[in-house]
Amino acid sequence: MSFTEEELAYLKSQPLARIATVGPDGQPDVVPVGFEYDGRYFYIGGGHHPERTRKLVNVRGGHEQIAFVVDDLVSTNPWSPRFLRVYGTAEVVERTGQFGAGAYLRITPTVSWSWHLDGRPVDYDDFAPRRTIHSASTQGRPDQVG
Repeated sequence: MSFTEEELAYLKSQPLARIATVGPDGQPDVVPVGFEYDGRYFYIGGGHHPERTRKLVNVRGGHEQIAFVVDDLVSTNPWSPRFLRVYGTAEVVERTGQFGAGAYLRITPTVSWSWHLDGRPVDYDDFAPRRTIHSASTQGRPDQVG
């Protein structure tokens, strides 16, 4: 498993994320999405008309690199944001999932960062996100960055 128990619990607690794909003209496109995680892949539904949603059109067009973030704000006073960010590759698959049957993006994580998932207030002298490289050879061995 490449995500920690704390990261998995955070993912399960959050219903909404944001995904960025890149269009044929190089323009990034960010959209809020619901998601599922099965322990290996993230799945994002294609929407009501998947043939027209930018995220699926961009990936089908060969722009497979994505960025995905799940975040929230525990408190504004004291300032307590937390997040889990994922870089990865996406492909369009047909499946039945949380959003019904149809086209989904299946995301394979390549690297992730998490920060302050415990919800404690931010201490700017202690900014140390956890960075993990996700691959078969490094599964479960986090690369800590300070």
